[in-house]
Amino acid sequence: MSGQTLILAGPTASGKTAAALAIAAKWPAEIVSVDSALIYRGMDIGTAKPSAAERAAVPHHLIDIRDPTQRYSAAEFVRDADAAIADIHARGRLAILTGGTMLYVKAWLEGLDDMPTADAAVRDAVTETAKREGWPAMHARLMAVDPATANRLAPNDSQRIQRALEVYESSGVPLSQWQTKVNRATQSQRHAAALISLEPNDRAWLHARINQRFVDMLDAGFEAELMALRARTDLTLDLPSVRCVGYRQAWELLDIHGALTGDARHLWVERGSAATRQLAKRQLTWLRSMPTRRIVPADAPDALRQLMAVVESLL
Repeated sequence: MSGQTLILAGPTASGKTAAALAIAAKWPAEIVSVDSALIYRGMDIGTAKPSAAERAAVPHHLIDIRDPTQRYSAAEFVRDADAAIADIHARGRLAILTGGTMLYVKAWLEGLDDMPTADAAVRDAVTETAKREGWPAMHARLMAVDPATANRLAPNDSQRIQRALEVYESSGVPLSQWQTKVNRATQSQRHAAALISLEPNDRAWLHARINQRFVDMLDAGFEAELMALRARTDLTLDLPSVRCVGYRQAWELLDIHGALTGDARHLWVERGSAATRQLAKRQLTWLRSMPTRRIVPADAPDALRQLMAVVESLL
C-alpha cells in the first residue's frame, strides 16, 4: 500500500466524500481534495465541504488553503497535490485523490501541455466587458491573473489580451503556465494511479440528490454563510470563489433584488440546482473521455460493496 494512489472521481452528489471516508476507515489512508471550491476558507456549506468530524477522523489535504479573494490554478494544484501525496506516501499510507474538479484530475494525470480550444461564450463575455471598460483595463485584469503574459503584451493588444483572458477564464490556468509538463518518471507513476469513477446509471437519481442537497444546504445555513461573504467589501463576481455554483446565482440575484426572500429565494434554489446539474453533466463528459477508469454504479443498492471490492483488488 505504501506509495499507492487512488483517484476517486464522479459527478457532484454521487457520494464521493462518503466513499472516500469508507475506504480510509478500512485501509490507512489520507485524502487529497481535488475540488476548486473546497480550497476557500469560509465557504463550507455551499461547497459541501467535509465536516470537522470527518476531517478529524481522516486527514484531509488542500482544503481551506486560500482566502476567497485569491485565485488558484490547475498548475498550483498539481504542485500542491504532489507535495501532499509525497508526504502521505512517506507515512506509508494510501493517498486518495477525490473531488469533482476534472481539470485538476486531468492536469495531475497528464500535465498541462495542451492549449484549451476556443470558447465562444467566454470570448464574447471578454469582448463585452472590454467594450465597457476598454482594453487597458482588460490588460490590468490580465496582469492580476497572468503577469508573465501581460508583461509581454501592449495594453491595447486586444487580440492577444482577449485570448489570454479567454484561456484563463475557460480553464483557471494562466496562459503562461500551459506549457508546464510533468517529467517522465512522475508521469509513469501517475499513470499507475487507479481511477475509480462513481457514475449513476439513472440520471434522475443524481438529479434528485442534487436538488435535495441544495435544500439541505439552505437548511444548514447556506444563506447566512453567503451573506457573511457578501458583507465583505473585497469580493465580487469577477473572482472564481464567488462564481462557484450556488454562490454565483445568489450573488446575481442579490444584485437585482437586494435580499433572498420570496421569488428571489425560489429562483436561487431553481437556478442553483440547475447549475449544479449542468456541472454534473460536464463532469460526466470529462470522465467519459478517460477510458481507463473503473466504473462503480453510484445508484446501485450495493454500490459501497462494489467499490470496496474494486479497491481491494487494486491494493
